Amino acid sequence: MASYDKAIESYKRAVTTAASLAASAMLVRGVVNELVPYEVRDLLFSGVGYLRSRMSSQHTVIIEETEGWTNNQLYDAVRTYLATRINTDMQRLRHKDKALNSYLPHILATAKKIKDQDRTLKIYMNEGELWFAIDLHHPSTFTTLAMDHKQKQSVMDDLERFIKRKEYYKKIGKAWKRGYLLYGPPGTGKSSLIAAMANYLKFDVYDLELTEVNWNSTLRRLLIGMTNRSILVIEDIDCTLELQQREEGQESSKSNPSEDKVTLSGLLNFVDGLWSTSGEERIIVFTTNYKERLDPALLRPGRMDMHVHMGYCCPESFRILASNYHSIDNHATYPEIEELIKEVMVTPAEVAEVLMRNDDTDVALEGLIQFLKRKKDVGKEGKTENVEQVVKAEETEKGTMKKNDVPEKQDPQDEDVEQVGKAEETEKGTMEKNDVPENQDPQDASKE
Repeated sequence: MASYDKAIESYKRAVTTAASLAASAMLVRGVVNELVPYEVRDLLFSGVGYLRSRMSSQHTVIIEETEGWTNNQLYDAVRTYLATRINTDMQRLRHKDKALNSYLPHILATAKKIKDQDRTLKIYMNEGELWFAIDLHHPSTFTTLAMDHKQKQSVMDDLERFIKRKEYYKKIGKAWKRGYLLYGPPGTGKSSLIAAMANYLKFDVYDLELTEVNWNSTLRRLLIGMTNRSILVIEDIDCTLELQQREEGQESSKSNPSEDKVTLSGLLNFVDGLWSTSGEERIIVFTTNYKERLDPALLRPGRMDMHVHMGYCCPESFRILASNYHSIDNHATYPEIEELIKEVMVTPAEVAEVLMRNDDTDVALEGLIQFLKRKKDVGKEGKTENVEQVVKAEETEKGTMKKNDVPEKQDPQDEDVEQVGKAEETEKGTMEKNDVPENQDPQDASKE
């Protein structure tokens, strides 16, 4: 009983003390609010918080979403990785040194693998200073690409060597990037090769339309806004934009102050200048139909490291196309077709168009033979025709024959004989109608 009374007494003293402290705290708070300005109070509380953090063993790492104008690669990696490891309501992690020295690099490496496995490739287009993206579902691969095997393998080996050389590029003091120039006639597969490169490396594609860019500063903002592990594409570089000369003070620039201010030097500065280090693991691709029109400054090594000529269709390219469109590896017509392809300048796009015109393999290949023969004959005459022109010519010939009802093998002289016979019959009919004998003189007929 005595112990119970002591416990009650202790409890009362504790409650009394707590109430006294609470009342004192309320009194002090009221006095402070009345007498101490807000700015001083804020400074005092900040100091107390700083002292508490210095005495604590906990460490907070704040990772910003952006770094200036560019996305923070570490932020994207942390968001991707931690989503598979911790709950969204978790607030604190322990082990500062391990987290900074081992954990974050591990996050970067693992996040890269996760993205590569589940990633949907994007293709970006520029509008103003911003990029807008859609999903890239282009089916082109190096397997389906109609291209010379040695040249194709050379490109693949070069890409593999590039992505494995991060430390090597750092060692030699160069930006981790690679430039490719794709040149050749239209329809030879330049765009398909770019898509195959993107699918092979799992890189996003940034399709830069230079006609939408008016200033070098805008160009820089667009280019540094690209992510790492991406392909920058400028198609038809020879005719996309009339770039101003690199030399300042050109008369043409002075005479037209409203002229676009995107200069060749501005583009080269990003390709191979100081701004080329704004990102890493990037590929730059220029395409052109006319390599000879390009400024030599664009072509030198270090800017366009590898020049890939996309030529006309060869026998090997034809076999790939036949396999793609008709799932065949050999056919009786192959020798004749391959001989014709060696003699005729025909693009893979033209061959593919003819092969697509019929689902029957025999009919499609026979149509290709006729197309190549006609193209060969036209080439001897010094003319050039594409698939549409050849098809239209064939349809026009057939339509003319049907319209005139002239048999295919009828001799033109026989046609003239028929026309003469019809004229004689018409003449006889006219004479009978007028009751004039065949040998009677017209004057005698008038007298009667």
